[in-house]
Amino acid sequence: MADAELRQRKPQGNDEPEVIIDKPQDIDKPKKKKKSSKSKRTDDGGDDYTPWLDILRVLSFLFVASCGLSYAISGGESWFWGMQNKPNYLRLQWWKAQMSGPVSLTPEQLAFYDGSDPEKPLYLAINGTIYDVSNGRRMYGPGGSYSVFAGCDASRAYVTGCFADDRTPDLRGVEEMFLPLDDPETDAHWTAAELEALRAKELDAARTRVHSALKHWVDFFANSKKYHKVGYVKKEKDWLEKTPKKELCARAKQGRRKRIIPTQD
Repeated sequence: MADAELRQRKPQGNDEPEVIIDKPQDIDKPKKKKKSSKSKRTDDGGDDYTPWLDILRVLSFLFVASCGLSYAISGGESWFWGMQNKPNYLRLQWWKAQMSGPVSLTPEQLAFYDGSDPEKPLYLAINGTIYDVSNGRRMYGPGGSYSVFAGCDASRAYVTGCFADDRTPDLRGVEEMFLPLDDPETDAHWTAAELEALRAKELDAARTRVHSALKHWVDFFANSKKYHKVGYVKKEKDWLEKTPKKELCARAKQGRRKRIIPTQD
């Protein structure tokens, strides 16, 4: 067969003949079918493609990532979000408090949140600020070692250490626990003017110690990741004047000593 076959046919109504050139190789060569992506995967892998394997991989990755995140957030306490002391942003009560805003409770109202009702949160107050200590129910709830602090503002007890006797925010006279005892025989080593100046200096130092002792616990609750602030104690303006001044408790008195006699050079 020749490389090309030229055929002519007489055109009808046209002067110029129409020339058609057929290439035998195009006629004889069979057309190839385009393989689909599914067929290609079948040929290469040997099995039909299924998406379940990819889904299983994604789920496995999410499970491992969740376990790692739980371990990191809980400080090694749990791999499966079973931590007892969850951070605030993982607790529903914290979000409710953020949405509702700070609460304002009178001392009488605060007393209802002492943990005796398990359906209510557990509150305590210090220096007029209320904290939710529900995560520490074992310590602050009924029967706990610090249950005396629940449902009240016991700022005085945080300083004196007299938990049962000083469940009050009244700090008047607490500085006495840091003042030396007056003793005529010992005090005779100072003149009257020197003793007066010394007492003023001692009083200033004692008040500073009271402030530092209370501030330690105020900062503890303010910076705690376990407990969070929910509001403030609402008190009358003249509440302190209406409250009888407490006597220094026995435990606080035990720490008082006589003045130290200055040594002579």
